[in-house]
Amino acid sequence: MKRILPLLLMWLSLPLIAQTVPQLPVEAFASIPDVSSVQLSPDGKKIASIVRVEQPKLKGTVVSILNLETGAKDVAVHTDNQKFVLLSLQWANDTTLLISAKFPANRDGTPTTETRLVKYDLTTRKTSSVLARSVIERLSWIPQHQGQIIDLMPDDSEHILLSLDGMGQKMGEDSVLKVNLSQGKSSYIQNAKRNIIGWITDRQHKVRISIYNDDTEYRIYEQPEQKSESRLLWSFKAFSEDSIWPLGFDADPNILYVRAYHKGYEAIFKVNLTDPKLTKELVYANEDTDVEGDLIYSQLKKKVIGISEGDGEEYTFWDPEYAGLQNGLKAVLPNAHNYITQFSANERRYIVYSTSSTQPGTYYFGDRDEKALFPIAERYSQLSTEQLADTQYLSYEARDKLKIDAYLTVPKGLEAKNLPTIIFPHGGPISYDSNDFDYWAQFFANRGYAVFRMNFRGSAGYGYEFMKAGLKSWGLEMQNDVEDGTRYLINQGISDPQRICIVGASYGGYAALMGAAMTPELYRCAVSVAGVTDVANLVKSSRRYTNYEVVKEQIGNDFSALYERSPISKADKITIPVLLLHGDKDRVVKVQQSREMFDELKSLKKNVEYIELENGDHNLSNNDHRLTTFKALDKFLADNLKTQL
Repeated sequence: MKRILPLLLMWLSLPLIAQTVPQLPVEAFASIPDVSSVQLSPDGKKIASIVRVEQPKLKGTVVSILNLETGAKDVAVHTDNQKFVLLSLQWANDTTLLISAKFPANRDGTPTTETRLVKYDLTTRKTSSVLARSVIERLSWIPQHQGQIIDLMPDDSEHILLSLDGMGQKMGEDSVLKVNLSQGKSSYIQNAKRNIIGWITDRQHKVRISIYNDDTEYRIYEQPEQKSESRLLWSFKAFSEDSIWPLGFDADPNILYVRAYHKGYEAIFKVNLTDPKLTKELVYANEDTDVEGDLIYSQLKKKVIGISEGDGEEYTFWDPEYAGLQNGLKAVLPNAHNYITQFSANERRYIVYSTSSTQPGTYYFGDRDEKALFPIAERYSQLSTEQLADTQYLSYEARDKLKIDAYLTVPKGLEAKNLPTIIFPHGGPISYDSNDFDYWAQFFANRGYAVFRMNFRGSAGYGYEFMKAGLKSWGLEMQNDVEDGTRYLINQGISDPQRICIVGASYGGYAALMGAAMTPELYRCAVSVAGVTDVANLVKSSRRYTNYEVVKEQIGNDFSALYERSPISKADKITIPVLLLHGDKDRVVKVQQSREMFDELKSLKKNVEYIELENGDHNLSNNDHRLTTFKALDKFLADNLKTQL
């Protein structure tokens, strides 16, 4: 049986609803970003970025390098985003750019995502693997991940340190390899140890911290000298309030920064490793949210100066000089989140990413000596602030009185009253929505729909108790939070109860289908993009991965109960139209989840359409796949949320 249903005609029908802003082309929202991963070279003279290209003979993405002094441009790598996808860029030195990529594969029948690291030499204009073939040939097996940089060694431009699998007793036990970038030679400076899954170096580039994992148990070890005997610092269980995660060192090799809970929320502490009691000294905390992100270390000042927080990696400085720079940006670029993402080696030049709910994202190049700030790239060049809808923060009480934060995007020029609405729970589920730019929400709003995104219990960033409330809660309280948010909008008169569709991707796709099955009276339609349809199977399918015990701790291991909390077990309860979309190379949620849901709904003669994206991944990384998905969404929503004439 052929599982892919034809899309028929890809013409777009317009919803018969009030519209104050012209509908923009689907491509304006759904195309992958024009520019991403903008990186400034250490000397501050070159900018590398991942750029989308749509030329007749060159489609996909390229790595583009701009020389700020000469204006010369260079293209290092091109991909069609099917064989492999570019992940990120990092400068190793002024003439060597490191490029990380991923691609789908299979290992002994188990679908995997593989990562590789290549280098581009600006002098020779050649690309090659960071790891020489001779290194791989000496390993017991080919490592799944070959691009885990643990130390760029900024004071040694010829070398980097990689964490590499393949020398231990089992997969997932990494060694540390010192790689010479110019000669291709490498040497092991830290051998793999049993159940050690990660290493951290100090600022002197010595391997000091190891992270142990066995089932749901974690231990943090410290070795005073490289390859010396280790001592146990802390031990804790997965999802425990006692967790202490090492982040990195200060210039003093005895001062370690860690993330741990403070008054129920994750905060940043520092610990003197010579202190027998390992006393945690609080460095930075938020009042009612977790502190996330990575340390910002100043090579000039030889100290940690802040933390990069959130999806946009916004720099939060506790050093007065850099806090002043951040405040100056707020004055120049008001009403936006201004994320300093990188400094040059002398910290006089920098890159800023500025965005908001109505600002799709602009990259700026800053020069502190010239006191200048120049826009250099738009993330979504077809969109402008004037065309986008405002997003407002709301909160509501779940049925058990728990406060749920949420964001409502109302079509531009319309009053938040009796609107056709998209309920849009996020994926993860340990993730979160914010009031930064969201291309899904803005696309829906441009089509005339209000969009409601809630941070249901279990979402990241809200402290230990909120996170714990989401454990083993799929289809239970987490789903109740989504339903309660929908009823809140109806009770407030914001949503037209006859014109609500629930849409989601990944976990959000699961929540959408569960909403269609558990409360079909609330919704007129449901859309699942790469969604989970059989939770029991999702957990079982992780048996061959190293995180199996953690997955069971997060989702559950009562397979009968998990199946009952799965959309596929409740397919007969679904009475509304359903649209399923899934990439056949998805390595996060296997395509069989949507295939089997489609077969079940079809056998029950339900109103269902299924679109399978050939060579598609979990994140719609290919531009054509993203456009196909959004065009199908456009038509499906218009067909099902029409105003009664």
